Amino acid sequence: MSTFVVSARKYRPNRFEDVVGQEHVSGTLKNALQTDHLAHAFLFCGPRGVGKTTCARILAKVLNCQSPTSDFEPCNDCESCKAFNKNASFNITELDAASNNSVEHIRALIEQVRFQPQQGKYKVFIIDEVHMLSQQAFNAFLKTLEEPPPYAIFILATTEKHKIIPTILSRCQIFDFRRIQVSDMVVHLFNICQQEGIEASPDALHIIGQKADGALRDALSIFDRIVAFAGKKISYEDVIANLNILDYDYYFRLVDAMLMENITEVMLIFDQVLRKGFDPELFINGLAEHLRNLLVCKDPETLQLLECGDGLRKRYQDQAHLSPTSLLLTALNLANECDLNYKMARNKRLHVELSLIKMTHAGRAFSLGSAAPQAAPANGQAQKKTPDLSESAIPTPTSPEKQVNTAETEQQSAPVADPEPEIEPIAASPEHQNGSSEVPHDATVTEVVEEEVPEPAEPAASVDPPVKNGKPEPAAANGRPGLKRSARHSLAHLNMDALLAEVEEDLEQQPQEIPELKLETIQQSFDDYIEQHDKNSVKMLLKNVKLDLEDTELVVKVGTRLAESSVREETEMMDYLRGQLKHPELSLRIEIDPSMVVEPPKRQKPLNAKDKYRLMNEVNPQIRELITRFGMRPDEE
Repeated sequence: MSTFVVSARKYRPNRFEDVVGQEHVSGTLKNALQTDHLAHAFLFCGPRGVGKTTCARILAKVLNCQSPTSDFEPCNDCESCKAFNKNASFNITELDAASNNSVEHIRALIEQVRFQPQQGKYKVFIIDEVHMLSQQAFNAFLKTLEEPPPYAIFILATTEKHKIIPTILSRCQIFDFRRIQVSDMVVHLFNICQQEGIEASPDALHIIGQKADGALRDALSIFDRIVAFAGKKISYEDVIANLNILDYDYYFRLVDAMLMENITEVMLIFDQVLRKGFDPELFINGLAEHLRNLLVCKDPETLQLLECGDGLRKRYQDQAHLSPTSLLLTALNLANECDLNYKMARNKRLHVELSLIKMTHAGRAFSLGSAAPQAAPANGQAQKKTPDLSESAIPTPTSPEKQVNTAETEQQSAPVADPEPEIEPIAASPEHQNGSSEVPHDATVTEVVEEEVPEPAEPAASVDPPVKNGKPEPAAANGRPGLKRSARHSLAHLNMDALLAEVEEDLEQQPQEIPELKLETIQQSFDDYIEQHDKNSVKMLLKNVKLDLEDTELVVKVGTRLAESSVREETEMMDYLRGQLKHPELSLRIEIDPSMVVEPPKRQKPLNAKDKYRLMNEVNPQIRELITRFGMRPDEE
């Protein structure tokens, strides 16, 4: 017979201080024992394998301990503690509600409550998985739980508090147990390794803690399995091989390939993962977790959220330093979308590969986006899109000499020239006739533009003039002193306010002829809509309605609320009528007229012989004389 005992039972805590990760519960229970403020019913809630039943057993043991310690821990030396450790205590009753959930089991438990404890001060009843009790069992348990004897204490444990009826919850003192942290599990497993003489790497213990998902009992079960597989020396490779966990090295290599935009390496790494028998969904979830860890390592304050060993933590920090935050966020979003749509994809592998390709090229998209705003024109100066409408951009009329200087200054400072305008000869102004003909053409152009461009109030819109390098072409050799720009083709000198005012004036001058609404015209269009409808039931309904017109409101009268809802569902009807009548302001109102309800004709009751005789007598009274003379009588049936 084997003497092996699983670690979950062998290293089960016997004292409150040995309970892992539940200091808030053990501390509260100790204070209650110290101040003698002990409740008569407790409810321990929390996930599986976190110490609910263990704390219940320790509390039951310390309640009947004959010589508890100064910090209210069981001594484990008295007769009561020894009997409890041997499962031979008559004062402590454990009931599994999963298999004893009927009313009869609860009634048998209530019968035991009637008897006082033979030894010790309290009689403790531990009911595990109490949410499995039936409704009738809960009802039978209510009165005893509310007013138990002073020597009876109930400790209920459950993993699903929401399934317990509120009347039970209100009678108990509730303690919420929390999930065990990975770091606490690693410390506990390391202590067990020291006691058992087992050598284990920290990364291996971290993987066991993560796989346990907050349950210390599961972690101890996994630990026993790994010890049976690897022996006295547990390595990281042994753990991932036995637990079928994908090595994090694949994810580090994959992210390195993404940073180098090496699609070939990314596809080959994914193929290696599939050849090892791992599910693509497991791979994409692991990649999302890896990207999340890299994002966490970006900030020293969030580094504590990373649950791993020191060696792996350093590796995460090194790769996070090389990975842009924008790339990590985009890749994490793509991995999340891939996971959400994975079950709907027909080709699972192609679905994951497409997401990996998008992640690989995400960095290039960001680099192109950041480089685009830095691009400059060929002349090395930034192109000015919005025209300068400030006061300095529109000079005031001055003398020809000042105009020449202004034109030369504008020509030197303006990096982009206006487009080549259409030109037409104009008569020279008196100033040009009296002045010298050697004035530069640019000055003349500036002078004409100053006369044509009005003073703008506010820029109505941003106009992008076409760009053309070079200076304006000189005037013709026929002696014309200057050129006049055509205002029709010069976008830079458009007055948007004037154009908008002109368009609004044209719209106001256009006659808006809306035809007059007539009930006959509406009825005709309404009949046309009925004829083209494809549902016979709707046709019959619409044919029985009555139409009326009040100004621009069409009143539809129906007989019942059912007909009202059916007419209201015909949303296309009003669009059709507005289009046919060319009246966009036509509205709809539905009224219920009970008088329109056509009652079905009453079915005439068949006449019996007595009714027939009465009607015949009313038509011809001589029938009665006939019956009397011949001694007849009407049929009674």
